[in-house]
Amino acid sequence: MMRSLYSGVAGLQNHQVRMDVLGNNIANVNTTGFKKGRANFQDLLYQQMSGAARPTEEVGGINPKEIGLGMSIASIDTIHTQGSAQVTGKNTDLMDDMPIR
Repeated sequence: MMRSLYSGVAGLQNHQVRMDVLGNNIANVNTTGFKKGRANFQDLLYQQMSGAARPTEEVGGINPKEIGLGMSIASIDTIHTQGSAQVTGKNTDLMDDMPIR
């Protein structure tokens, strides 16, 4: 029972973090030089119920039995891609075509 509750709570908390990242991206859509973020997830824990066994001459190997206990945020990455060009009508405005390194 506790495993299923922990899994659900972890999922809801991490979904909230993802929504925070998306909300930040939307709030800053018109901010000059803003670089968007992306939330990456990973498995949190596995509880091993039974171990693995190697193959024998009569029988193949046995895989371990594991139960996942939810997930967590692996990282929040900043995406460093160049934005789109905008025509301003001013001859003094420039856009750099060099890729960001």
